[in-house]
Amino acid sequence: MDEYKIEFFWDDEAKVWAAVCDEIPLALESDSLDNLIERVKKAAPEMIELNRLPKRDSMLFNMKRHEKMVFA
Repeated sequence: MDEYKIEFFWDDEAKVWAAVCDEIPLALESDSLDNLIERVKKAAPEMIELNRLPKRDSMLFNMKRHEKMVFA
């Protein structure tokens, strides 16, 4: 499938959600996942156009979640 893959993940150190895509290039942060998704939906097409990148069929949002378990 011809799409841009955008990785979303929680940055525990900065306490924000982040979205990155090296192809576009794109790097955004927000304290809310919903706000970040909306920002990416607006910014990604603009960055694709500004960088004269090929238009693709879609953008794939890939969410990553890491949890730490501490044993006492």
